[in-house]
Amino acid sequence: MTPPTADVEDLLRLHAPQVLGALVRRYGHFDEAEDAVQEALLAAAREWPDGGTPDNPRGWLIRVASRRLTDQLRSDEARRRREENAARMTPRDAFTAPAPGESRAPSDDDTLTLLFLCCEPSLTPAAQIALTLRAVGGLTTAEIARAHLVPEATMAQRISRAKQKIRGTPFRQPGPADRDRRLAVVLQVLYLIFNEGYTATSGPALHRADLAREAIRLTRAVRRLLPQEGAVTGLLALMLLTDARSAARTGPHGELVPLDEQDRTRWDAGAIREGTALVEEALGQGPAGVYQLQAAIAALHDEAERAEDTDWPQILALYDILVRRAPEPMAELGRAVAVAMVRGPRAGLDELAALEDRLAGHHRLEAVRGHLLERAGDLEGARTAYGLAAQRTLSRTESRYLQMRAARLTS
Repeated sequence: MTPPTADVEDLLRLHAPQVLGALVRRYGHFDEAEDAVQEALLAAAREWPDGGTPDNPRGWLIRVASRRLTDQLRSDEARRRREENAARMTPRDAFTAPAPGESRAPSDDDTLTLLFLCCEPSLTPAAQIALTLRAVGGLTTAEIARAHLVPEATMAQRISRAKQKIRGTPFRQPGPADRDRRLAVVLQVLYLIFNEGYTATSGPALHRADLAREAIRLTRAVRRLLPQEGAVTGLLALMLLTDARSAARTGPHGELVPLDEQDRTRWDAGAIREGTALVEEALGQGPAGVYQLQAAIAALHDEAERAEDTDWPQILALYDILVRRAPEPMAELGRAVAVAMVRGPRAGLDELAALEDRLAGHHRLEAVRGHLLERAGDLEGARTAYGLAAQRTLSRTESRYLQMRAARLTS
């Protein structure tokens, strides 16, 4: 079997949630539909590298997955009758896959409908996030477990229970009131998907562009649905302003390049302009929430032509507001860096001390500690902190970078 190329893998990741949405909308049976989609993806990974990608990849996947699912359902007579009844009630063209390049209205986007389905209110928030990351984001159970700091077996059980709980739920866009209840979880999930794409939690690559692009695409779809929602606008701005730096985050050999050392001419100026305009729009759409504040911080970084031009006092002021409204450990870690840049590294290290219990064992705490100790002149302490961070991260790119920082201090 010829291994799938990067282009084929990108296509499969793009279409997988859309194919799953089409099957769930037509047949129900979420769990069985996902199995059928996985079989179709495997078939595509085997056939497309040698035989060529079909003109309509999504249609090909829907046909193959539908055959797999109907074969499975026919083994049970009761399921077969339910499937026939559902098919008779469905408009003939409802599941025709659009041709490449053909657009769909947001209300007809199966991926967006699937996204809201996974945020069904009867599920716990943890189950909503896990199921969406699995079904819509395409993350593996292991990746989701790492993001939530729980064992893989625990996460597998959580996802399985969530699938069972939404069986029989109609596959359609929620009404306005229900949609608003689900929106906070939807946005949280989209941000998690984006973060996994922008900085992969594991593996050889730092950046999984396919996941980041999919998160941005889905957030644009949600914004088309809710254009006046400041949190949605803010999240899209945050994603664009962050992703704008992706080309400069790695060197010629795939090594990580920190923000203050990046070649800013490689940043995506168009994405920065769009993101900055969205920040201004979001801040005018009501009280600034978490995503609007984070986007405003990202805009200040992106607007600085050189690292030394960064408006750190303004960034610290925004972090002060952010941690008051949402005292989340990673936001407080970012604030500690801003404190160090404004008041000196020792002040930043004092801020880290308050995070010891909440971020114990997390590699980012030690990475920041190493950076601040290095700036304070404690090279031995910095070397130890970098070494601990390198051991704790599951990203090979980050681990190599941290090991390099420690080795540089040794020499």
